[in-house]
Amino acid sequence: MEIRFDNHDERIKYYELMLERKLCDLLHFPLPEGYRFVFFRPGDRDHWIDIEKSAKEFKTYEAGLESWNNYYGGKEDELKKRMVFIEDMAGRKVATATAFYDIRGIDKSGDGWLHWVSVRREYQGRGLAKPLISHVLEIMRGLGYTRAKIPTQTTTWLACKVYLDLGFRPIPENAVHSRNGWRIVKALTDHEALADFEPAALGEILNDDQTAASVCSENETGGHA
Repeated sequence: MEIRFDNHDERIKYYELMLERKLCDLLHFPLPEGYRFVFFRPGDRDHWIDIEKSAKEFKTYEAGLESWNNYYGGKEDELKKRMVFIEDMAGRKVATATAFYDIRGIDKSGDGWLHWVSVRREYQGRGLAKPLISHVLEIMRGLGYTRAKIPTQTTTWLACKVYLDLGFRPIPENAVHSRNGWRIVKALTDHEALADFEPAALGEILNDDQTAASVCSENETGGHA
């Protein structure tokens, strides 16, 4: 039995992943016709939450509001030159990403952090993600940063593939601490940048409940993964 994974799939074992790249020799991807970039404007908070909910980052408005307050509460003036949306021809905001920094103050490197990259669910697959990320990285460079980091996770493995396509690579410490997470990404993407990682087996990809369900299904049907 072949399992098809969603681009945001909670059946996958969760590992925190961290990537980085220098902000030089950036790849440029133009937006498809009919879309435009706009910066954050006062009143856009709920548009941000709505996009993130649609992309399955949050299940409820309240959860989105809590994350907004944790990351951006009281920093709205900064967002006017850091948070980007993509709008369609009708002016609907359909994607977002932010050129920010480590809000916890733990990262002392002075690197920029790419925050909350999301495309509204029904607009995914339209070629918006790479133009969005490349545009925000240019903004980050314009703000004076020379390196960028992006935190992600195995459950959003397809986004991780996009970051790898754009020249991001696992931070060495994270490649060690989350090695099994990178093995999962290797198994799901077969990305050439992860040649040093052995791909994970299916039982290592699925979280414990899903692995048990898969085994039960095989026993009942005589199938195999």
